[in-house]
Amino acid sequence: MSPAPSRRKRWLGAAFCAALAVGAWAVMSGRVEIPERFDPWAPLDVMAPPDWLTGFKLARARSEPTRCLDALAKTGMRYDLLPDRVTGPGCGFENAVRLRAAGVRLGTAPSLSCPMALSFFMWERHALQPAARQHFGQSVASIEHLGSYACRNVNRGEGAVPGASRSRHATADALDVAGLTLADGRRINVLRDWLQSPASTSSARTAAGAQAPSSTELAPTPEALLLRDAHRGACRFFDGVLGPDYNAAHRDHLHLETGGYNMCR
Repeated sequence: MSPAPSRRKRWLGAAFCAALAVGAWAVMSGRVEIPERFDPWAPLDVMAPPDWLTGFKLARARSEPTRCLDALAKTGMRYDLLPDRVTGPGCGFENAVRLRAAGVRLGTAPSLSCPMALSFFMWERHALQPAARQHFGQSVASIEHLGSYACRNVNRGEGAVPGASRSRHATADALDVAGLTLADGRRINVLRDWLQSPASTSSARTAAGAQAPSSTELAPTPEALLLRDAHRGACRFFDGVLGPDYNAAHRDHLHLETGGYNMCR
């Protein structure tokens, strides 16, 4: 390559980087205004339909206690602020709330870190409810959970493992969802419905010599589809999501968490 084209490429690269820097400075200094929807530094709008910047804005809101509480205040959920506490080695919570009321009934009010409560709202509003309306034409009225805060280690198969790392439950950064109740009172249970299909209801007839179920019969039920969509949607708003396909310890619930490793299993 001749020297002239090489110098030209370096000059164009430097000019492009300079233009990016000037543009970023202009936006961050307020000299150039862009719509909040397209501004990565604008506060998270918890009510707006999710877009390509929602994940970044949610992570930014969760990263700082005051910013997180400001976003949580805009959700309309009712909660009590909890004092920071330490309950044991690696156990306790900071910037946490007791969630008394949300868009769904929760039974026992869970204690959740602010990042966890904020992610829960985003999931319930922007993933769970749209999925329920798609598959059943109605909303989810209540969620059955197995608890949030618990000073314990990670579960692997048969309970907490001695010497293992602390679970995200130990810092109020996790919630286990075991079931849903729809507006018409229909109950959907993770253990029962995760792998449910119409074929399962005719298994006895098939075993007795009846005609094998067709491919249509093998399609998942609406209950199973809703749970799958709830699991998939949670992966967008939580750092970690584990379902019944992960291991035996999670066969009866969806484990949702923030602050840990990124995983969607």
